[in-house]
Amino acid sequence: MHFERLFVENARHVRQREHDFTAGPGRLRRWNVLTAGQPGSAVLRALAMAGLGCQQLEELARRSPLELGRRRDQPVRVEFVRVRHAPQERGPTSPARRHIGWWLEPGNRCGAVCRASLRYRDPSIPAGSPESGRCNTGRLVLGYGHRVRPRAGTDSFHIYPDQRLRRCASLFELKADLTDPVAFLRRLHYKARYRAGRARTLLGRLSADLSAWLGWDLARSLESATALETRWQATPAPVRAGAVVVLDIARHVYDAASRLENRDPLQQPGVVVFNQPGAWCDSSRQREFFELLDALFPRIQFFIALSAPGRRRFPARLSAQSLPIPEPQPRPQPVPQMRLPRGTLLLVDVDGTLPNLALMKLSRHWKERGRKVALARGIKELAQAEAVLASSVFGVAPSLRRIEVLRRRYGERLQVGGSGVDLRLRLPPEIESLPPDYALYPELGERALGFLTRGCPLRCPFCVVPLKEGPPRLVSDLDTVLQGRRQLILLDDNLLAHPAALTLLEEMARRDVAVNFNQTLDLRWLTPESAGLLRRIRCSNPAFTRRNYYFSLNDARRLELVRERYALLQTTCRDNAEFVCMYGFNTSLAEDVARFRFLRSLPGAYVFVQRYRPLPGGPAPDLGRLFDDRAEALIEELLGIVFPQNMKSMETYYRWLALQYAAQRGRIHYRLVETLFRFNGRPRMGGFLQRLQELINGDGPSAAL
Repeated sequence: MHFERLFVENARHVRQREHDFTAGPGRLRRWNVLTAGQPGSAVLRALAMAGLGCQQLEELARRSPLELGRRRDQPVRVEFVRVRHAPQERGPTSPARRHIGWWLEPGNRCGAVCRASLRYRDPSIPAGSPESGRCNTGRLVLGYGHRVRPRAGTDSFHIYPDQRLRRCASLFELKADLTDPVAFLRRLHYKARYRAGRARTLLGRLSADLSAWLGWDLARSLESATALETRWQATPAPVRAGAVVVLDIARHVYDAASRLENRDPLQQPGVVVFNQPGAWCDSSRQREFFELLDALFPRIQFFIALSAPGRRRFPARLSAQSLPIPEPQPRPQPVPQMRLPRGTLLLVDVDGTLPNLALMKLSRHWKERGRKVALARGIKELAQAEAVLASSVFGVAPSLRRIEVLRRRYGERLQVGGSGVDLRLRLPPEIESLPPDYALYPELGERALGFLTRGCPLRCPFCVVPLKEGPPRLVSDLDTVLQGRRQLILLDDNLLAHPAALTLLEEMARRDVAVNFNQTLDLRWLTPESAGLLRRIRCSNPAFTRRNYYFSLNDARRLELVRERYALLQTTCRDNAEFVCMYGFNTSLAEDVARFRFLRSLPGAYVFVQRYRPLPGGPAPDLGRLFDDRAEALIEELLGIVFPQNMKSMETYYRWLALQYAAQRGRIHYRLVETLFRFNGRPRMGGFLQRLQELINGDGPSAAL
């Protein structure tokens, strides 16, 4: 984000309505020096407000009396031309410049100026609407007033919904301490030690450039647990103040650059506003301070209010610098929709993560009748065809939307089937009995895919299998499914429950077939004999790159029986046993934690959580007993259960639990949210907190739960 122009109307102390920050065609002045005093301060505050979103401006109006207007009967208008950068603030082909406006009235009311009411219009600059302010990535405006006070041991480095207001709060005399410098440097040092990336790049630049300002070797001090704190406290206060500001800018640049294509976060564009830095930066070192900022942050646009002596000392070299206004990339020419040859049948795999077995059988059927067949994965690249057969595995909203697109595109030429559409739809028996056409999915390579048995004797109310498949039955043999391959992705619903399970497992072991039991095995049916056979079989993950067992654990009943049967496999911590745990159906938090605690105690076991999705006409989730009076203690215990792998899956459960907690308890569980965003997606934390608050206030979408 950069600013090209600023228009201010009816603002106190602002005599000049229009401020132009250009440095010739297609360029912006990088260093913009204003006169210190009330007029300069008012312009800097207007720039800071131009960098806020709707929710931050409303928060500013609530927390700070905005007595900005010269005439109380008219609103203050702040219009501006903002320069946006790809990929964080716009798409690569979108215009870089946008003309946007705010209005502010007495009584702390504020809002967006509609496009038709903008006073200053340039036909070459499209008008835009102010953004909501949810996103903190990319959109970087920092403001520093007369006071520089860092946090001391209290900086959590979280990103909150009002983060963009916090970044410039001191311009409005709001309480907002700056980054804890010692904690930030230690945090960067920790991240840089274990993996290369943005943290290592940033720390390397800070160590090289900031050491000269501080007067001691920053990199060497970081190697000692106490040296950094000792050196920092021994540094003169005016020198520390300048370093605090540099590190605060670096911290917010690092946060804003999370989606920057360049690995160097210092390449992040943004705006930094200083209101009379002489209050905390000694005049004898101001030139050196500005030179340091210039070297560290090459894509930051600076606005500084300086006294007359400060303006005379300002480096002329910096005043001559400029930044380019990015040009949008030309829009690519639309690709004409491909038309399949006459007589070709189009098969559409709507939503599967695995190759679609039904489509593979349909492909073989029609190829044997002389028809040509083409496959489309999803709906992004659809060809014109005379006849279209689509299969949807899941009945979730995204799949239903894709099906609607297909119906609009093909009309009566389309036939749709699959579990996501109708559980009772079946392929004709003569097609169901055919071997699959592996040429339809060449990525399968040497892997086979199919069923030996179908069905399950259990009638779990949350499960699709009883209605779709019925009781267990044998539907194929190993030769038919494998077709000469040595790796098998087995889709059986409950293989161990079939009477022929031992025979089938014995054949797999004898023929040395590597098997991925994709739909999990039910440990309750495991016997010493079947466990011995599973140990002989090369049980693998779907890619057949490592040994893997797959089991399910959908409730907390009979856990000791599960432990007893699991022990038959004689697994160790070197084995990989994934347990699929359903949540959000009828279990309580206590039962969920009991399952996770139990799995953590099993050698080699880890968890994959899967949310319950009601089937059409199926039972709704029963979450009335999710929380009880032990909820706080249970969440603390949950956060302490850490699996050696696949904790990304557990984050899905954390997110859902945080939403449920806000909806049912009417408050935010901050420790749960902080854990959720500790390692991944920190820039999205503010938006998620805002979503929780909206849920508590009653204006959040209940469907999100």
